[in-house]
Amino acid sequence: MENNTSLQQQLLEAGVHFGHLKKKWNPKMLPYIFAEKKGIHIIDLNKTVDHLQEASAALKQIAKNGKKIMFVATKKQAKEIVSECAKRVNMPYATERWLGGMLTNFNTVRKSVKKMQSIEKMLNDGSAESLTKKERLTLSRDKDKMEKVLGGIAQMGRLPAALFLVDIGVEHIALAEAKRLGITTFGMVDTNCDPNKVDFAIPANDDATKSIAIITNYIVAAISEGLTERQANKEEEESHEDANELEAKARRLEAEAQAEGGRGRRGGRGGDAPAGGPGGQPKRRVPNNRRPAGGGGGGR
Repeated sequence: MENNTSLQQQLLEAGVHFGHLKKKWNPKMLPYIFAEKKGIHIIDLNKTVDHLQEASAALKQIAKNGKKIMFVATKKQAKEIVSECAKRVNMPYATERWLGGMLTNFNTVRKSVKKMQSIEKMLNDGSAESLTKKERLTLSRDKDKMEKVLGGIAQMGRLPAALFLVDIGVEHIALAEAKRLGITTFGMVDTNCDPNKVDFAIPANDDATKSIAIITNYIVAAISEGLTERQANKEEEESHEDANELEAKARRLEAEAQAEGGRGRRGGRGGDAPAGGPGGQPKRRVPNNRRPAGGGGGGR
């Protein structure tokens, strides 16, 4: 409980509770609104804490399963924070602008990424030296332009399992694409948005830099935990496999040794046979007094 209280305190200090003007509100946000103050809606931080922890637990599990989570935030005040957080956990991100079809037309986007990577390779390995200065400059500009938009997804070889959005109103195209593909969505939802549009809504101020930073950092910490657990499980499985392998090897060597011993014993029995006649029976000796008398002088 203390942990929740301190988290609530941090959220309060970061201004996460400040919503939009009352006239801009979305009635579906009513369950998450605590009060109205000077014409501005105040978000219920108890609800924020609950939803933030629920979203973090789900994202931790996704990371633990080895799946990718894509961060989307093209708002000026969120760009830098989100891209830095995504890089920290090695996750894809889109912070410049959302290219239409970045998910639904993923194969075409991958081709553009490959083109960008091949230009980069050309410029780095010296194969662009044969080109004129103007051509090299054009290539370099093209690469920079593509890097700006596609840099965050350069290492994303397949579609992400989840999307984390800052301001679901601004990122509506990304949200629609994720919905179409059945990708799980997580989002910071302000009082002017519909929380039902995302699978995991985190009621929070999505305009203040501090608010965006505290929520994103909390989520990234959970993802990092999931990745650490995944690594630990992997190492444990590998050590189990090594132990099983050693055990199997020991059993194999033991069986081979027993087989060798058996062959040795059989060889000993099949050695020299005892002297004597056929079947190994010793020859019978005839006593002297029973021997037949020799010559003709033996008769009575």
